[in-house]
Amino acid sequence: MKIALMDSGIGLLAAAAAVRRLRPDADLVLSSDPDGMPWGPRTPEDLTGHAIAVADAAAAHRPDALIVACNTASVHALPALRARLEPGIPVIGTVPAIKPAAAGGGRVAIWATPATTGSPYQRDLIARFAQDADVTEVPCPGLADAVQYADEQAIDETVAAAAALTPPDVRAVVLGCTHYELVAERIRAALQRPGRPPLVLHGSAGAVAAQALRRIGELPGSGPAPASTLTVLLSGREERLPRAALTYAEGRLLAAVSPAL
Repeated sequence: MKIALMDSGIGLLAAAAAVRRLRPDADLVLSSDPDGMPWGPRTPEDLTGHAIAVADAAAAHRPDALIVACNTASVHALPALRARLEPGIPVIGTVPAIKPAAAGGGRVAIWATPATTGSPYQRDLIARFAQDADVTEVPCPGLADAVQYADEQAIDETVAAAAALTPPDVRAVVLGCTHYELVAERIRAALQRPGRPPLVLHGSAGAVAAQALRRIGELPGSGPAPASTLTVLLSGREERLPRAALTYAEGRLLAAVSPAL
């Protein structure tokens, strides 16, 4: 079994690690676009062109499914990617976990990139799944870039800036960019208030990984001593995981398998 994941950068690590935990025997193809990132400031048409190029690079390795592990690409390019690759390769998009966050009641914050915050796409999800919830949209300029390059000072500064915009009585936070899941505990530490119930963070990685398995008729679990490979594509070039990826637990987990080079 082979699962491919695509993103502008290393935000795909969270979903890839989730797939690895569910199926340690799965071969993984990680396709990103360091030469073209960030995708957020691009026009929808330009972003779609980059997303198609990254998806085509992954598709050349004949995966059983492709996870679009990027909220921005899922917003703008998912229909084009599905039209291009399905039914041969099932394409699974990433949707912010607004529905489960709102189901718990109380005040909810959605941390997302400036391009996604306030977008018709996000507003539609709020209207459909969180109509009765008290939702605050929090733009996080610079946070995805800081995570991408493992810039510790920039991560601290951008998390602190977003935390300052987040209501103090928030009960749950939706991580509306896949990069943010790599620093989830730092976000929790910045938001958790003394004396309040533990903050609940809602990412998408686990749900997306499980959906990919469902789409191809597979179940979690594997036999003993699985042998699996990792293929890393950086703007179409086969290379190793970027050094910044190893800063995060998810990257180190993936680096433990054999590179397919």
